[in-house]
Amino acid sequence: QVQLVESGGGLVQAGGSLRLSCAASGNLFSIGVIGWYRQAPGKQRALVATITRGGITNYADSVKDRTTISRDNAKNTVYLQMNSLKPEDTAVYYCANIMYSGVTTWGQGTQVTVSS
Repeated sequence: QVQLVESGGGLVQAGGSLRLSCAASGNLFSIGVIGWYRQAPGKQRALVATITRGGITNYADSVKDRTTISRDNAKNTVYLQMNSLKPEDTAVYYCANIMYSGVTTWGQGTQVTVSS
């Protein structure tokens, strides 16, 4: 079993930046693709970005020009660097472990609030 813990959320002004971290522990051999998702109030949880064990990345169109996902395998941590933040980026951000069967583990989430 893998455990995921997010950190790095907070309140930031529009145009600012944040770096979220997702630290993995437990059975690290069970780590597949790591994805960042977000859920705004009243909306469904949506995929933001993913990164494979080998470092191949994928981004949602809404963030692809402003966001970088990366991983430090030595620290078992995945990062989400978000720049030029907009109020519509306000959401709870979750990281998830994604296997062939789908998401197997969710983190507890970290709140990102972007003020205008």
